[in-house]
Amino acid sequence: MTMVSRVFGYLRDVVIAISFGATGGTDAFFVAFRIPNLLRRLFAEGAFSQAFVPVFTEYREQRNRAELRDLIDHVAGTLTLVLGLVTGLGIIAAPVVITVFAPGFVGDQPQFSLASGMLRITFPYLMFISLTALAGGILNSLGRFAVPAFTPVLLNLSLIGAALLLAPRMEQPVTALAWGVFVAGIAQLSFQAPFLYRLGVMPRPRIRRAHKGVRRILKLMVPALFGTSVVQINLLFDTLIASFLAAGSISWLYFSDRFVELPLALFGVAIATVILPLLSRQHSRDTPQGFSETMDWALRLALIIAVPAMVGLVMLAGPILVTLIQYRAFSFSDTQMARLSLMAYAVGLPAFILIKVLAPGYYSRQDTRTPVRIGIIAMLANMGLNVIFVIPWFLLGIPGPHSGLALATSLSACLNAGLLFRRLRDQGIFQPTPGWSGLSRRIAAAATVMGVVLWSASPALAEWSAWPAWERGLVLGALITLGTGTYVATLYALGIRPRQLLLRRAE
Repeated sequence: MTMVSRVFGYLRDVVIAISFGATGGTDAFFVAFRIPNLLRRLFAEGAFSQAFVPVFTEYREQRNRAELRDLIDHVAGTLTLVLGLVTGLGIIAAPVVITVFAPGFVGDQPQFSLASGMLRITFPYLMFISLTALAGGILNSLGRFAVPAFTPVLLNLSLIGAALLLAPRMEQPVTALAWGVFVAGIAQLSFQAPFLYRLGVMPRPRIRRAHKGVRRILKLMVPALFGTSVVQINLLFDTLIASFLAAGSISWLYFSDRFVELPLALFGVAIATVILPLLSRQHSRDTPQGFSETMDWALRLALIIAVPAMVGLVMLAGPILVTLIQYRAFSFSDTQMARLSLMAYAVGLPAFILIKVLAPGYYSRQDTRTPVRIGIIAMLANMGLNVIFVIPWFLLGIPGPHSGLALATSLSACLNAGLLFRRLRDQGIFQPTPGWSGLSRRIAAAATVMGVVLWSASPALAEWSAWPAWERGLVLGALITLGTGTYVATLYALGIRPRQLLLRRAE
């Protein structure tokens, strides 16, 4: 279901790219969408889920049905109240928010007004999608993973419909995308409601200040808001700096990030979503060996997928962009610029995935403070690296200073993942099973062979633009198949078998 969602996400980005290109208007939309989307990720994939699922699991394991329903009702009531206030404030203060997150727009009044107006339309998405995250957290905890994983398809369909059907009828066509986001929030929440009703866990929002379960969730959630959002805060910081760079820089970074998001969501987020309830149960039942083995399995699986995905994105960044979005309004020069940032983001893909997989090792034990401390270090490192990379790049007139932002984000993610891993080891929570060094060497060797093969077989980027879409797709598909086949065959020749990737102990 995650794959289905990401395929539709790709179609969405293709429609946006070929319909609107990389312009000041699309820059304004991506800023207006990224702000509530950041908060959405904190709730849907980050702090709220990380805090809610362990407490929900504990109630389910150790309390009766009435107490579980009472927790759901009061969490829903509190969340609705808080989000209503935040949404209202965001709508009223939209120009101030744009000034903070995209100060480069202030000198361009039409772009600033466009971004502020679209932010007022997109901000209610935060409320709808956060309540959707509550529903998804309940369903995931009950082992119903498919429905929450499929739900983002509705956002993609809504944006595609807005771009194709609504945009031609509007005075400012790009504004249709903002309305597409608004409609998607309502659609996603409505989609999950029937499944909650059938399971008998449909929330009936209530508010009580002294509710112990809600207070525990909030206590866990406040530090987790930062701990799980470092990558997203770094992306927003990139957006802030990019608003001062050439027009199109924000769009180039957005499209680059989207292609990195495919393997990140398909493997990193999906693995993390599945192991969080399992780790929470193992911690609740005091089975440390099972806990460590689950972490070991998740990290092995993440590494064996993330490394070749990184190599593939670096080697095929240009062909991917030319084939998938270089049409109509999206030019070859846009592809060249986006290619630089895609390669830079791809370098950090293993770290992005490992952060998603390592974080449940803390949140399942209701430890939200450690990731916060590590996140602060990573964020400060990112800011410093931005200064080191971007300012000299910009002052010397080297093309593509925006890619320095992407590289800084990737390197800070590597620091974040490394510190999370080391802390789990130092605390004795994670004990690697034998064979890690051999597995790492085999993965590195197979990925190297794969990279050499792709580099040798790939035509020059300029040739791709002259081909029709079907030929680009055919060649790109052949290269992906060649790279994947080379990697898998090399791993097999080095002794890696599928059975070695199975989770031996679930409880």
